[in-house]
Amino acid sequence: MRLVRPTLRFRMALLYGALVLLVGIAMLVVAGLLLNAALDRPTHSDALNYLVTWGLIYFAIIVLAAAVAGYLLAKQALRPIAALTRTAQSLSTDNLNQRIELEGPADELRELADTFDEMLGRLNAAFDSQKMFVANASHELRTPLSVIRTELEVTLSDPDADVTELRRMGDVVAGATDRAQRLVTSLLTLARLQAVQTGALEVREEVELSAIVPHVLDAVAGEAEAKGITVETELETSTTIGDPGLLERLIGNMVENAIRHNTPDGWLRITTRQTNDRAWLHVSNGGAVIPQSDVDALFQPFRRGGRSRTATRGAGLGLAIVRLIVEAHRGKVQAVAPPFGGLAIRIELPRPA
Repeated sequence: MRLVRPTLRFRMALLYGALVLLVGIAMLVVAGLLLNAALDRPTHSDALNYLVTWGLIYFAIIVLAAAVAGYLLAKQALRPIAALTRTAQSLSTDNLNQRIELEGPADELRELADTFDEMLGRLNAAFDSQKMFVANASHELRTPLSVIRTELEVTLSDPDADVTELRRMGDVVAGATDRAQRLVTSLLTLARLQAVQTGALEVREEVELSAIVPHVLDAVAGEAEAKGITVETELETSTTIGDPGLLERLIGNMVENAIRHNTPDGWLRITTRQTNDRAWLHVSNGGAVIPQSDVDALFQPFRRGGRSRTATRGAGLGLAIVRLIVEAHRGKVQAVAPPFGGLAIRIELPRPA
């Protein structure tokens, strides 16, 4: 174990201290030689002139040599910064995988280069995620637009199309338009939530979570009944503080996800409670078995059941929006995949102070 960390400051102090020492020794040696030569002069005036003339010449040589040596030492010490600068200048969105990978002692410059490499890693991951998000969003939007275009072309190109056929086309186009509208709304919600991640919510007021649940269940009652889902609730007082619209969207997305990814004649259970400092909501449902290793991926955009773009309804943005709403409210989300199937999600939010 090293007693003294070889920091850049310490090494530069040693280098420049050594340089000053060498310059001082050189000046002493030159002064001694000049003085010895001056003493051999016949008169005091000759000795003084010799000492001043040659003293200035040697002094200029020593200063020039010290400046050159100082420049070379500084260039050597700052070489890692030059490497960092070259890397930064060559960066673009297409080559964020470049790294400095500075070798040498663990000094301030090594720490700076390692921090820069870590930043590049985060930027590269963010750009890759953004590219994937744009590609997935484009794919999801292309599907309903293609349906609309195909239905219009096929139906309008048929000269014998009657009212029934036109109504059928209208129903298909309306459904595709509704899907595109839901996707655009979800994307706008994501953008809005991402914008407040480092800021404050626009609306902050007391919200009773247990009062929102019945309204959400009313909105999905038809879908739950058509699938034969048995809904159980255990609603106790659960007060938090935040944006009522976003919190209703949070509960709605969780309940919709629990119904759409459930099995026929399955079950759904919703519980709300609170402690001294936390309000919490628990939504669990039956469904297919999900590997626990895939649970985190469910909260990524365009992911459904651990897979990408496989559901017949929705765009896979529901739980991604849930996660961002919880983070915007400074809360926590936990999800567990029971071994018998389905998913259990617990949301914890801060209570009013």
